[in-house]
Amino acid sequence: MPTDAQPAGTQLEQLEQALTQNIKTGNVELPLLPQAASRVMALASDPNADAAKLSALIHQDQALAAHVLRIANSPAYMPRSPVVSLQHAVAMLGISLLSEIAFTASLKSGAFKVPGFEDDVKRLWRHSLASGAYAKEVARMRRVNVESAYLCGLLHAIGKPVILRTATTLAQERRISLEKPVLYGWVEGYHTQVGLLIADKWGLPKQVAAAIQYSEDYDHATAFRQECLLTCVADRLASHLLTPDEVSEETLREHPVFGELNLYPQDIDQLIKIKEQVLTIVNAMNL
Repeated sequence: MPTDAQPAGTQLEQLEQALTQNIKTGNVELPLLPQAASRVMALASDPNADAAKLSALIHQDQALAAHVLRIANSPAYMPRSPVVSLQHAVAMLGISLLSEIAFTASLKSGAFKVPGFEDDVKRLWRHSLASGAYAKEVARMRRVNVESAYLCGLLHAIGKPVILRTATTLAQERRISLEKPVLYGWVEGYHTQVGLLIADKWGLPKQVAAAIQYSEDYDHATAFRQECLLTCVADRLASHLLTPDEVSEETLREHPVFGELNLYPQDIDQLIKIKEQVLTIVNAMNL
Protein backbone atom coordinates (compact mmCIF):
# COMPACT_ATOMS: atom_id res chain seq x y z
CA MET A 1 0.00 0.00 0.00
CA PRO A 2 1.18 3.55 -0.65
CA THR A 3 2.74 5.31 2.33
CA ASP A 4 1.80 8.78 3.56
CA ALA A 5 -0.84 10.67 1.62
CA GLN A 6 0.76 10.42 -1.80
CA PRO A 7 -1.33 8.72 -4.47
CA ALA A 8 0.03 5.46 -5.82
CA GLY A 9 0.65 6.98 -9.27
CA THR A 10 2.90 9.70 -7.85
CA GLN A 11 4.89 7.17 -5.84
CA LEU A 12 5.39 4.96 -8.89
CA GLU A 13 6.58 7.94 -10.92
CA GLN A 14 9.09 8.82 -8.21
CA LEU A 15 10.20 5.21 -8.00
CA GLU A 16 10.72 5.04 -11.76
CA GLN A 17 12.66 8.32 -11.65
CA ALA A 18 14.90 6.88 -8.94
CA LEU A 19 15.42 3.74 -11.03
CA THR A 20 16.35 5.68 -14.17
CA GLN A 21 18.65 7.97 -12.20
CA ASN A 22 20.44 4.97 -10.69
CA ILE A 23 20.93 3.49 -14.16
CA LYS A 24 22.11 6.82 -15.60
CA THR A 25 24.71 7.31 -12.86
CA GLY A 26 25.75 3.66 -12.87
CA ASN A 27 24.49 3.26 -9.32
CA VAL A 28 23.28 -0.28 -10.00
CA GLU A 29 24.61 -3.41 -8.33
CA LEU A 30 25.93 -5.36 -11.29
CA PRO A 31 26.65 -9.08 -11.00
CA LEU A 32 30.25 -10.18 -11.12
CA LEU A 33 31.19 -12.45 -14.00
CA PRO A 34 32.02 -15.70 -12.18
CA GLN A 35 35.75 -16.34 -12.27
CA ALA A 36 35.30 -19.69 -13.97
CA ALA A 37 33.12 -18.10 -16.70
CA SER A 38 35.73 -15.39 -17.27
CA ARG A 39 38.51 -17.96 -17.62
CA VAL A 40 36.46 -20.20 -19.89
CA MET A 41 35.62 -17.23 -22.14
CA ALA A 42 39.31 -16.28 -22.36
CA LEU A 43 40.30 -19.87 -23.07
CA ALA A 44 37.62 -20.27 -25.75
CA SER A 45 39.08 -17.31 -27.66
CA ASP A 46 42.68 -18.57 -27.31
CA PRO A 47 43.84 -20.29 -30.52
CA ASN A 48 46.42 -22.26 -28.48
CA ALA A 49 43.84 -23.64 -26.04
CA ASP A 50 43.43 -27.38 -25.92
CA ALA A 51 41.19 -29.94 -24.26
CA ALA A 52 43.64 -30.56 -21.41
CA LYS A 53 43.68 -26.85 -20.46
CA LEU A 54 39.89 -26.68 -20.50
CA SER A 55 39.36 -29.80 -18.40
CA ALA A 56 42.04 -28.60 -15.92
CA LEU A 57 40.28 -25.24 -15.66
CA ILE A 58 36.87 -26.83 -15.01
CA HIS A 59 38.44 -29.21 -12.46
CA GLN A 60 39.42 -26.21 -10.30
CA ASP A 61 35.73 -25.70 -9.44
CA GLN A 62 34.26 -28.95 -8.14
CA ALA A 63 30.66 -27.73 -8.27
CA LEU A 64 31.14 -26.62 -11.88
CA ALA A 65 32.83 -29.90 -12.81
CA ALA A 66 29.90 -31.88 -11.38
CA HIS A 67 27.41 -29.64 -13.19
CA VAL A 68 29.23 -30.04 -16.53
CA LEU A 69 29.26 -33.83 -16.14
CA ARG A 70 25.53 -33.86 -15.33
CA ILE A 71 24.80 -31.85 -18.47
CA ALA A 72 27.08 -34.05 -20.61
CA ASN A 73 25.11 -37.09 -19.38
CA SER A 74 21.70 -35.49 -20.02
CA PRO A 75 19.27 -36.49 -22.82
CA ALA A 76 20.28 -33.34 -24.74
CA TYR A 77 23.63 -34.91 -25.63
CA MET A 78 22.61 -38.58 -25.50
CA PRO A 79 25.95 -40.20 -24.67
CA ARG A 80 26.28 -43.79 -25.87
CA SER A 81 27.85 -44.65 -22.51
CA PRO A 82 28.00 -42.69 -19.24
CA VAL A 83 30.44 -39.77 -19.27
CA VAL A 84 32.59 -40.36 -16.20
CA SER A 85 35.33 -37.74 -16.56
CA LEU A 86 35.92 -34.29 -18.01
CA GLN A 87 38.45 -35.77 -20.43
CA HIS A 88 35.73 -38.11 -21.67
CA ALA A 89 33.33 -35.15 -21.94
CA VAL A 90 35.84 -33.21 -24.05
CA ALA A 91 36.36 -36.21 -26.32
CA MET A 92 32.63 -36.70 -26.75
CA LEU A 93 31.41 -33.09 -27.02
CA GLY A 94 34.46 -31.22 -28.29
CA ILE A 95 36.18 -28.19 -26.81
CA SER A 96 33.75 -25.60 -28.23
CA LEU A 97 30.61 -27.22 -26.84
CA LEU A 98 32.24 -28.01 -23.51
CA SER A 99 33.40 -24.37 -23.22
CA GLU A 100 29.83 -23.26 -23.89
CA ILE A 101 28.41 -25.61 -21.25
CA ALA A 102 31.01 -24.57 -18.66
CA PHE A 103 30.47 -20.84 -19.33
CA THR A 104 26.69 -21.19 -19.11
CA ALA A 105 26.77 -23.35 -15.97
CA SER A 106 29.08 -20.95 -14.14
CA LEU A 107 27.05 -17.94 -15.27
CA LYS A 108 23.80 -19.30 -13.87
CA SER A 109 25.24 -19.57 -10.39
CA GLY A 110 26.28 -15.91 -10.31
CA ALA A 111 24.16 -13.63 -12.45
CA PHE A 112 20.65 -15.00 -12.19
CA LYS A 113 19.55 -14.50 -8.58
CA VAL A 114 16.79 -12.23 -7.24
CA PRO A 115 15.49 -13.30 -3.81
CA GLY A 116 11.70 -13.57 -3.76
CA PHE A 117 11.45 -13.66 -7.55
CA GLU A 118 12.83 -17.13 -8.21
CA ASP A 119 10.06 -18.05 -10.69
CA ASP A 120 10.60 -14.86 -12.69
CA VAL A 121 14.35 -15.42 -12.75
CA LYS A 122 13.86 -19.02 -13.88
CA ARG A 123 11.63 -17.80 -16.72
CA LEU A 124 14.24 -15.24 -17.82
CA TRP A 125 17.03 -17.82 -17.59
CA ARG A 126 15.13 -20.37 -19.67
CA HIS A 127 14.46 -17.71 -22.29
CA SER A 128 18.18 -16.87 -22.40
CA LEU A 129 19.08 -20.56 -22.80
CA ALA A 130 16.51 -21.03 -25.58
CA SER A 131 17.74 -17.87 -27.34
CA GLY A 132 21.31 -19.15 -27.17
CA ALA A 133 20.36 -22.58 -28.52
CA TYR A 134 18.32 -21.09 -31.37
CA ALA A 135 21.05 -18.56 -32.19
CA LYS A 136 23.41 -21.47 -32.84
CA GLU A 137 20.93 -23.12 -35.21
CA VAL A 138 20.34 -19.89 -37.15
CA ALA A 139 24.11 -19.28 -37.31
CA ARG A 140 24.59 -22.73 -38.84
CA MET A 141 21.94 -21.91 -41.46
CA ARG A 142 23.63 -18.61 -42.29
CA ARG A 143 27.11 -20.17 -42.09
CA VAL A 144 28.40 -17.67 -39.54
CA ASN A 145 30.31 -18.10 -36.27
CA VAL A 146 28.26 -20.42 -34.06
CA GLU A 147 30.08 -19.75 -30.77
CA SER A 148 29.71 -15.98 -31.14
CA ALA A 149 26.02 -16.35 -32.03
CA TYR A 150 25.45 -18.45 -28.90
CA LEU A 151 26.94 -15.78 -26.65
CA CYS A 152 24.82 -13.08 -28.32
CA GLY A 153 21.65 -15.14 -27.84
CA LEU A 154 22.45 -16.16 -24.28
CA LEU A 155 23.44 -12.69 -23.05
CA HIS A 156 21.29 -10.26 -25.04
CA ALA A 157 18.86 -9.85 -22.11
CA ILE A 158 21.40 -10.12 -19.27
CA GLY A 159 20.18 -6.78 -17.89
CA LYS A 160 16.68 -8.10 -17.12
CA PRO A 161 17.37 -9.89 -13.80
CA VAL A 162 19.43 -6.89 -12.69
CA ILE A 163 16.56 -4.46 -13.38
CA LEU A 164 14.24 -6.89 -11.60
CA ARG A 165 16.45 -6.86 -8.51
CA THR A 166 17.15 -3.10 -8.59
CA ALA A 167 13.49 -2.12 -9.00
CA THR A 168 12.21 -4.48 -6.30
CA THR A 169 14.94 -3.37 -3.87
CA LEU A 170 14.05 0.29 -4.41
CA ALA A 171 10.35 -0.50 -3.91
CA GLN A 172 11.06 -2.36 -0.66
CA GLU A 173 13.22 0.48 0.63
CA ARG A 174 10.40 2.97 -0.04
CA ARG A 175 7.69 0.55 1.11
CA ILE A 176 5.86 0.85 -2.18
CA SER A 177 3.74 -1.99 -3.54
CA LEU A 178 4.90 -2.79 -7.05
CA GLU A 179 2.45 -4.61 -9.31
CA LYS A 180 3.96 -7.19 -11.63
CA PRO A 181 2.74 -5.58 -14.92
CA VAL A 182 4.51 -2.35 -13.92
CA LEU A 183 7.63 -4.23 -12.88
CA TYR A 184 7.72 -6.25 -16.11
CA GLY A 185 7.27 -3.05 -18.11
CA TRP A 186 10.34 -1.56 -16.44
CA VAL A 187 12.33 -4.75 -16.99
CA GLU A 188 11.54 -4.59 -20.73
CA GLY A 189 12.09 -0.85 -20.94
CA TYR A 190 15.42 -0.52 -19.14
CA HIS A 191 17.25 -3.82 -19.48
CA THR A 192 19.24 -2.69 -22.53
CA GLN A 193 20.94 0.17 -20.66
CA VAL A 194 21.88 -2.11 -17.78
CA GLY A 195 22.95 -4.87 -20.17
CA LEU A 196 25.47 -2.47 -21.71
CA LEU A 197 26.85 -1.65 -18.25
CA ILE A 198 27.31 -5.39 -17.65
CA ALA A 199 28.93 -5.91 -21.08
CA ASP A 200 31.45 -3.19 -20.24
CA LYS A 201 32.13 -4.52 -16.72
CA TRP A 202 32.53 -8.11 -17.93
CA GLY A 203 34.58 -7.19 -21.01
CA LEU A 204 32.17 -9.03 -23.31
CA PRO A 205 32.97 -9.20 -27.04
CA LYS A 206 31.82 -6.17 -29.05
CA GLN A 207 29.31 -8.18 -31.05
CA VAL A 208 27.59 -9.24 -27.80
CA ALA A 209 27.33 -5.61 -26.67
CA ALA A 210 25.84 -4.77 -30.09
CA ALA A 211 23.29 -7.59 -29.73
CA ILE A 212 22.34 -6.31 -26.27
CA GLN A 213 21.79 -2.81 -27.63
CA TYR A 214 20.27 -3.45 -31.03
CA SER A 215 18.68 -6.91 -31.25
CA GLU A 216 15.26 -5.30 -30.76
CA ASP A 217 16.19 -2.26 -32.85
CA TYR A 218 18.42 -3.76 -35.54
CA ASP A 219 17.74 -1.00 -38.09
CA HIS A 220 19.87 1.31 -35.96
CA ALA A 221 22.81 -1.07 -35.59
CA THR A 222 25.94 0.60 -36.97
CA ALA A 223 28.12 -2.51 -36.56
CA PHE A 224 27.54 -6.26 -36.21
CA ARG A 225 24.12 -5.91 -37.84
CA GLN A 226 24.01 -9.59 -38.76
CA GLU A 227 24.58 -10.60 -35.13
CA CYS A 228 21.76 -8.25 -34.08
CA LEU A 229 19.39 -9.72 -36.70
CA LEU A 230 20.34 -13.24 -35.73
CA THR A 231 19.78 -12.51 -32.03
CA CYS A 232 16.38 -10.99 -32.79
CA VAL A 233 15.37 -14.17 -34.67
CA ALA A 234 16.63 -16.34 -31.80
CA ASP A 235 14.71 -14.24 -29.26
CA ARG A 236 11.47 -14.53 -31.27
CA LEU A 237 11.88 -18.29 -31.68
CA ALA A 238 12.56 -18.65 -27.94
CA SER A 239 9.40 -16.68 -27.14
CA HIS A 240 7.35 -18.91 -29.46
CA LEU A 241 8.84 -22.03 -27.87
CA LEU A 242 8.33 -20.99 -24.24
CA THR A 243 5.26 -18.73 -24.45
CA PRO A 244 3.31 -19.82 -27.56
CA ASP A 245 0.18 -18.08 -26.24
CA GLU A 246 2.01 -14.76 -26.47
CA VAL A 247 3.91 -15.43 -29.71
CA SER A 248 1.90 -17.71 -31.98
CA GLU A 249 3.41 -19.42 -35.01
CA GLU A 250 1.56 -17.00 -37.28
CA THR A 251 2.91 -13.98 -35.38
CA LEU A 252 6.40 -15.50 -35.47
CA ARG A 253 6.34 -16.06 -39.24
CA GLU A 254 5.13 -12.52 -39.91
CA HIS A 255 8.13 -10.88 -38.24
CA PRO A 256 10.17 -8.93 -40.84
CA VAL A 257 13.49 -10.00 -39.31
CA PHE A 258 13.36 -13.34 -41.13
CA GLY A 259 13.35 -11.54 -44.48
CA GLU A 260 16.15 -9.24 -43.32
CA LEU A 261 18.28 -12.30 -42.60
CA ASN A 262 17.31 -14.00 -45.89
CA LEU A 263 15.53 -16.83 -44.11
CA TYR A 264 12.74 -18.33 -46.20
CA PRO A 265 9.50 -20.08 -45.12
CA GLN A 266 11.20 -23.49 -45.41
CA ASP A 267 13.99 -22.25 -43.11
CA ILE A 268 11.39 -21.16 -40.55
CA ASP A 269 9.73 -24.60 -40.93
CA GLN A 270 13.06 -26.22 -40.10
CA LEU A 271 13.61 -24.00 -37.05
CA ILE A 272 10.11 -24.70 -35.74
CA LYS A 273 10.61 -28.45 -36.25
CA ILE A 274 13.52 -28.54 -33.81
CA LYS A 275 11.49 -27.11 -30.90
CA GLU A 276 11.72 -30.32 -28.85
CA GLN A 277 15.46 -30.53 -29.44
CA VAL A 278 15.94 -26.94 -28.21
CA LEU A 279 13.69 -27.59 -25.21
CA THR A 280 15.81 -30.62 -24.28
CA ILE A 281 18.93 -28.42 -24.31
CA VAL A 282 17.17 -25.76 -22.19
CA ASN A 283 16.14 -28.41 -19.66
CA ALA A 284 19.65 -29.88 -19.57
CA MET A 285 21.33 -26.52 -18.98
CA ASN A 286 18.69 -25.60 -16.40
CA LEU A 287 19.79 -28.34 -13.97
